[in-house]
Amino acid sequence: MAIVELLQASPGFLIAVCVILGMLVGSFLNVVVYRLPIMMQRDWHQQCCEFLELKDKPEITAEARVDFDTFNLAKPESHCPNCKHQIKPWENIPVASYVFLGGKCSQCKQKISLRYPSVEFANGVLSGLVAYSFGATWLTLALLLFTWCLVALTLIDYDHQLLPDDITIPLLWAGLLVNTIDMGFGVSLTDAVIGAIAGYLSLWSFYWLFKLLTGKEGMGYGDFKLLAAIGAWMGWQSLLPVIILSSLVGAVFGILMILIMGRDRSAPMPFGPFLAGAGFIMLIWGPQLSNMYLSAMSGAGL
Repeated sequence: MAIVELLQASPGFLIAVCVILGMLVGSFLNVVVYRLPIMMQRDWHQQCCEFLELKDKPEITAEARVDFDTFNLAKPESHCPNCKHQIKPWENIPVASYVFLGGKCSQCKQKISLRYPSVEFANGVLSGLVAYSFGATWLTLALLLFTWCLVALTLIDYDHQLLPDDITIPLLWAGLLVNTIDMGFGVSLTDAVIGAIAGYLSLWSFYWLFKLLTGKEGMGYGDFKLLAAIGAWMGWQSLLPVIILSSLVGAVFGILMILIMGRDRSAPMPFGPFLAGAGFIMLIWGPQLSNMYLSAMSGAGL
């Protein structure tokens, strides 16, 4: 009880706690982002073999091939991918261990990807923003979980063009639950339910319209579920700004990748990261962006 009172009385302490917590969770998200797609591919491989009743199972894809029979979020323990050195607790402190080790494995001196501390740091910053915006409330804890899921989905979709049901579906149900309990988010259960339905159907409709016109698939079903989850958390009112913002950012990013990086125009680009980013922006700055939009429209005489 004293801790709750301290967090409520000291916003700075609350933000610091959430930043540290966010970096710790970011370390776990690195595990989720790497291992969950491999676990899914292994499961798909096994299901296909069982369905086709194959006695001699074909070799698993190189992407899902790992040196461990037991492979989940808990086992094997974190290790160096090069020398298999098991990482000690003091070598796994978010950000600090990377700096202390000079960005290299303590055993084989192989370079550690900068992505790991970057994800930890970014997740800490995003968690601090949530704490700063919503204070010491149960809603903040719920929105931290929402934010962490968005981070994981962003990275998995960027790496594999995949938005796992294991994350999107629970995230959708959690949004409905949060707005059923009424934790002060200002979204009614009716708005949340309509948001989930409209979020899914809007991108589903676009998918089929685009496919009928071009014969190509413009996005995946995971995008429908992610937008449905965002609608379940933030209500149907958030959907149009999220779609517009994600589309604009995605278009700008795609053009820059083509012009600067020489990306093939026909190469598919995941849309999930832009949906997740727009969802977080609306979570933190939604009212301000809405006021700016309304002011601009009023100034234009519309």
